[in-house]
Amino acid sequence: MVEQSTDWSRADAASIAAGVAEGRVRARSVIEATLARIGRVDPAVNAFTDVTAARALAAADAVDARRAAGAASGPLAGVPFAVKNLIDCAGLPTRAGSTINRERAPAARDGALVRRLEAAGAVLVGALNMGEYAYDFTGENVHDGDSRNPHGAGHMTGGSSGGSGAAIAAGLVPLTLGSDTNGSIRVPSAFCGCFGLKPTYGRLTRAGSFPFVNSLDHLGPMARSVTDLALAYDAMQGPDPDDAAATARAAEPVLPGLDSGLGDLRIAVAGGYFARGGDPEAFAAVQVAARALAATRVVEIPEAARARAAAYLITAAEGAALHLDRLRTRPEDFDPAVRDRLIAGAMLPAPFVERAQRFRRWYRGAVTDLFADVDVILAPSTPCRAPPRGQTHFTLDGVSLPVRANIGVFTQPISFIGLPVAAVPVWLDGGLPLGVQVIAAPWREDVALRVARVLERLGIVRAPIAELT
Repeated sequence: MVEQSTDWSRADAASIAAGVAEGRVRARSVIEATLARIGRVDPAVNAFTDVTAARALAAADAVDARRAAGAASGPLAGVPFAVKNLIDCAGLPTRAGSTINRERAPAARDGALVRRLEAAGAVLVGALNMGEYAYDFTGENVHDGDSRNPHGAGHMTGGSSGGSGAAIAAGLVPLTLGSDTNGSIRVPSAFCGCFGLKPTYGRLTRAGSFPFVNSLDHLGPMARSVTDLALAYDAMQGPDPDDAAATARAAEPVLPGLDSGLGDLRIAVAGGYFARGGDPEAFAAVQVAARALAATRVVEIPEAARARAAAYLITAAEGAALHLDRLRTRPEDFDPAVRDRLIAGAMLPAPFVERAQRFRRWYRGAVTDLFADVDVILAPSTPCRAPPRGQTHFTLDGVSLPVRANIGVFTQPISFIGLPVAAVPVWLDGGLPLGVQVIAAPWREDVALRVARVLERLGIVRAPIAELT
């Protein structure tokens, strides 16, 4: 084989898979280049907590051997990927961003989504930094150090999937997995300028991952292109009896219809709650996308502020219940900011949480009704660009607010009822990126990704690799 001189360490997933399938590059060469880039660039980014080099090279050799034997290469053949370190990787303790968990025995088996990606030919190269126990919006971690935004090292990556976003933006891998409970895929996608997909609740199995809030947790991909999101998403779909929340629906591939355009899709912009409480740039990014899509209709998502408050109650209560034994026996080993919020959650009166759950049922029905008249709703992902690392307060609409608690102001009302969202990055000027949520009805990831793909083809949204080295 005569390999092309492409810099495969910076290539997107679709290009790598095509190159391997067509014999233009060996999977091993891609992985060697990827590992070299991680070694060279990651010290400035701190995206990885574990690099599985020996495993990755062995897996790449297996991909090459299958191709040499004439077997199908797989839709993600030779594509390097990494996962948030709350997803099980055989041989590694599943840290979940904590110091306590790293004392656990190494995982005996990969998480379900890791297995599905590898079945499609992808190659795991490591585990990624994250906020402790996923209770974080900033990307800061007191145990492993902060992940650093490749587009501005002094700024937050967003969290809790901060390492997942940073690894994409730095060009370390073309594909990562994150988790999203209240916004933890969409916030890093906005701050780091990459694409993310939070699927419908229950669409992708969470088996083999460390939980945070079972009734809100999602897993999903992050990438530098919409096509790469679709490739990964399709490879990971399917029922799984090991996750009680996983849907029994058969896989519904999105890649075949990804480039079918807008057609007669009805697109609206979220008004009211989603048009205030943020910096002007956050709303300008939404308007840029709306103009490109000729979307002039405005809809108001009812009771979004109350939905956010209810999401907070349920998050605090379920998160505290999960960690109660650790809080009792090892409180000093938590990040104090995480520990204190979990303790507060443990003290919430049960009637408050019950009322939040009752409201949740009503809210789900009210928002679902909106999709009788529209197919997609556009909203900001975050209220601002990435703040400086270490900043504890910011000013929104003239009010000083805690950063950690308020970055998810626009994401929480959406994940609260499990709607699918394609997170897309918008660059308004020479500064840091902003994000837009492309929100669709339950189980219509295909619609959200089609709209994201149109914006990408128009050049409205893009995910460049930061020029670090």
